[in-house]
Amino acid sequence: MASLTEVRWHGRGGQGGKTASILLGKVAAKSGKNIQAFPEYGPERMGAPVLAYNRISEDEITLHCQVTEPSIVAVLDPTLLDVVDITEGVPADGTIVVNSKEDAKTIKEKLDFEGDVWTVDAYGVAEKEIGRPFPNTPMLGGLMKATGLIEFDKFLAGIETELEKKFAHKPEVIEKNLAAIKRAYQEVAN
Repeated sequence: MASLTEVRWHGRGGQGGKTASILLGKVAAKSGKNIQAFPEYGPERMGAPVLAYNRISEDEITLHCQVTEPSIVAVLDPTLLDVVDITEGVPADGTIVVNSKEDAKTIKEKLDFEGDVWTVDAYGVAEKEIGRPFPNTPMLGGLMKATGLIEFDKFLAGIETELEKKFAHKPEVIEKNLAAIKRAYQEVAN
């Protein structure tokens, strides 16, 4: 991993982009990394485009601004491909992971992007494993496979710990989300 890795999350209000960013940050911190995880809000309303960011580094992070040149982009809603330029600021060797039923080659051509493009049907995975179309936890699984940011078993254990804090009284929610992460990790493709 580079000394500083920046991630930009594109989603819509209510899809869990902020939550995914925070979960990734907490797990990275537990693995000994320095992190930042923060959202960017415009008008807060369900369904509106939202952004969230991560910075992950072995070294102290002294930047305190928006992420403008992420090496990794995660897109939780495929309709955003027609609304915003998700490739903005991403270097030619960057990685983009998109929640889409389309294959990665089709998305790569649509984006006219030189770097790595991965796709996973995060809505489908969430429906099958969680019973609701929340793409955020499946996208975390796809992101781990596409980037190798954190060794998967350590990542999964960290996510389980974080979910237990929030859903200790609902163990089925924890198990379903872990299953969604595992399935997306297996199904994401480039």
